[in-house]
Amino acid sequence: MALQITVDQDAATAPFEQIRARIAELARSGALPVGYKLPTVRGFAEELGLAANTVAKAYRALEADGVIETRGRHGTFIAAAGDATLRRAAEAAQTYAQLARRLGLDRAAALATVEDALRAVYGDSE
Repeated sequence: MALQITVDQDAATAPFEQIRARIAELARSGALPVGYKLPTVRGFAEELGLAANTVAKAYRALEADGVIETRGRHGTFIAAAGDATLRRAAEAAQTYAQLARRLGLDRAAALATVEDALRAVYGDSE
């Protein structure tokens, strides 16, 4: 299975973010299974016609998000992200809850703020 990603140079979204978002989406959907070996930074950059730093930035963001893992000279692979993803989301939620309380928001106002943010990101689908 070859990794098929295209980057729209004219898009408002930065190329590294297009790469990050697409790989994350493919990993979440299972189209890129756990353990799938990603191309090298240089090789992928060459294939996409981008600077190696652009692909490296996307890979760093994906690794920080727990979507991929680097195994030294062995390469970069899709990680078993379920636990890491949930842990990071819980940490972010905890940080937000503490901040909302310090700002003096009551529980209802803090929750309403989160719901507004989720609607802004996910849309009104639910």
